[in-house]
Amino acid sequence: MKFYYVYILLCSDNTYYTGMTNDLDRRLNQHNEGHKNLNYTSSRLPVELKWFLQCTNPSEAIRVEKQIKGWSRRKKKALIDENWTDLVEFSKNYKEHGNKIK
Repeated sequence: MKFYYVYILLCSDNTYYTGMTNDLDRRLNQHNEGHKNLNYTSSRLPVELKWFLQCTNPSEAIRVEKQIKGWSRRKKKALIDENWTDLVEFSKNYKEHGNKIK
């Protein structure tokens, strides 16, 4: 069975990078080697894997990657920390609930 991975990296400048791959170890090595010197992480090395999800369907992995890429930093951090209460709180409609930073 083939697997696909959605992952979040913590970059050296304290930003997050979200990506998708079918070979997580290879892709992490590529990121840390500055592969394709022009990508987001190449100027923010080293990077550290903080979270990943294994999928069996590439369409599902792409959907999850796009969803997470649209999230705020605090929502990504809540996912990484498995802080489900904050994840739900940060998922509420911004216009309805405002920017309640704890």
